[in-house]
Amino acid sequence: MVDSPGRITLWGVEVFVATAEEGSISAAARRLGASPSAVSQQLTNLEGAIGTTLLHRNTRPVSLTPAGEIFRRRAGAILNEAALARAELAMADMTSLTRFRLGMIEDFEADVTPRLLTALAGDLKSSQFLLETGASHHLHDLLDARALDMIVAAEMGAEAEWMELHPILTEGFVVAAPRGAIRPDRDVLRQLRVLPMVQYTTRHHMGRLIAAHLARQNLALSYRFELDSYHAILAMVGQGVGWTILTPLALMRARRYADLLDVLPLPCAPLSRTITLTARKGIFQDMPARVAAELKPLLQTGVIDPAVAAYPFIADVITVH
Repeated sequence: MVDSPGRITLWGVEVFVATAEEGSISAAARRLGASPSAVSQQLTNLEGAIGTTLLHRNTRPVSLTPAGEIFRRRAGAILNEAALARAELAMADMTSLTRFRLGMIEDFEADVTPRLLTALAGDLKSSQFLLETGASHHLHDLLDARALDMIVAAEMGAEAEWMELHPILTEGFVVAAPRGAIRPDRDVLRQLRVLPMVQYTTRHHMGRLIAAHLARQNLALSYRFELDSYHAILAMVGQGVGWTILTPLALMRARRYADLLDVLPLPCAPLSRTITLTARKGIFQDMPARVAAELKPLLQTGVIDPAVAAYPFIADVITVH
């Protein structure tokens, strides 16, 4: 059905907000799963219904007119109220929820996420599931842009007013070195200093967290490789190229290299991160808490117990909340 040009539609408002946030019609179209021509038509319809121009579409990036700035403030409230209404209606009967958009860090992709979705599918029998896996900063951006309903990702600084947080686990960082390269009964840090470090990319939050921690410890470590793949990093460590700092979750995701590695406690001040389920406050009522509760035992049996069995000291650096 084609929307009437003289009416303000919820879809038109959503298209406007996506275009304003993305800065281009093509990017908004990708985010919304629509064609650029459909996005452009919705913007035309919305401006016709309001009676004023909201966007300068010929600029790069697309910019808001003064009227567009005013409408954007109202548009956010409209979309929040619509999401709240949808969630309240769905939560009155969980089986009536028709769409659930979940973001998960890549660490859980193989061992935990399929089991979680299977469990949720049993409760939400009429729901269509959209899963987005990726780095924590990417998932936070999608949640902020209302492209996801909930995310499970690393905490990244201060809690925003709109966030509802459910901590899942806290894990300390550890060292992975080539098998036999480090003698744990001697000064581990001194031995590591003579080996190159294979560094997790500082383009991602976890890499920046590691780099900042080393700087605070006044540890200037040489490295030749900066990679964004746990598998690639641990494969290179296993081949004797160098050593790395990662988390137990990262080690377990690339566990096929376990026979080539020694895993040791971090030989300086401890560093940890917290993985949290984050949702928009007041939208899904008790569903975020229920999803978090469903996730924790899956994580314990699927990842943590095997990690502790392989490396007993990890029991002291990882905690399920």
